[in-house]
Amino acid sequence: MSPDARSHRGRRDPGARRATSTRRRSTRTESRYSTRAAVPVAAPEPTPKAPWFKRPAIMLPFATVVVVGLFLTAWLSPVLSVRGTEVRGATTVGESEILELLAIPAGQPLMRVDTGSAAARVAAIPKVASARVQRMYPSTIRVTVTERVPVVFIDSPEGAHLLDEAGIDFEMGVPPPGVPRLVTAAPGWNDPSTLAALNVLAALPPELRFQVGEVAARSISDVSLTLVDGRVVNWGGVEKSDRKAVVTLPLLTQPGQTYDVSSPDLPTVR
Repeated sequence: MSPDARSHRGRRDPGARRATSTRRRSTRTESRYSTRAAVPVAAPEPTPKAPWFKRPAIMLPFATVVVVGLFLTAWLSPVLSVRGTEVRGATTVGESEILELLAIPAGQPLMRVDTGSAAARVAAIPKVASARVQRMYPSTIRVTVTERVPVVFIDSPEGAHLLDEAGIDFEMGVPPPGVPRLVTAAPGWNDPSTLAALNVLAALPPELRFQVGEVAARSISDVSLTLVDGRVVNWGGVEKSDRKAVVTLPLLTQPGQTYDVSSPDLPTVR
C-alpha cells in the first residue's frame, strides 16, 4: 500500500466525524432522559384532619355555651346559694350584731351577694376597724373583722372614751389595764397634738410603755409622759423617738423626778 493510501485511511472526512459526534450526543441525551423518566415521582400525602375538639370553629361556640351555662347556674341555681355564715375575728363585737348588719338572706345565690356593700355595713360598727366579706363555695359567706384596740382614753363628764391608734373615739367604757390617759386641748383623730402623742406611744418599747399612766401633748413638739409612779419624762417632739426610747430606759435607773430626753444626746435628770 502506498504512503498516500495509508495517509488517506488515517484521516477521516470532517463531515463523517461531525455526524458520528452528533449521534453520540444524541444517544447520551436519550439515555439521560430515559434514566430520569424511570424514577417514579411520589404523590403528595394528604394533610390529616385535626380532631373535632381541636378545631376552633367547633370549640369556640362550644366553650362559649359551657361558660354561659356555668355562669347562669351559679347566678340562678339554689345549689350554689347561701346556707351558712362564718364570722372570724370578732371578740368584743357580738356575732348577732354582725349578722344583722350583714343582711344576707339564706338561699340567696352566692354570685348575687354584694360583698362590698355587706362589708361596708359591718365596718360601720364603731368597734370594727375593717371588715371583709368573701364567698366560700359552695354555700358559705365568710366575714372577717378587725376590731379596734384601745390605745389611750380621755376623760369626759359622761365617762371615759376609748381611742384607737388612729385617734378614733369608738367606745365609752372602763379603760383596760395598761391603757394611759390622754391629755390634749382637743383630742381626736384630726388633732395634730393627739396624733403626736400616739406616735410617741407607738415608739416606746413594751417595758417602758407599760409604765406610762398618762401622755400629755400641749403641742406637736411638747409631749410628756407621766409614769405610774409619778415620775415625768419630757419627750419633746416625735423626731428621734427611737433614739429617745433607747436613752430613757437606762436614764430611769437614776434617782430623780423629771427626766428630759427632748435632746437625746444630752439628757438631763432633776
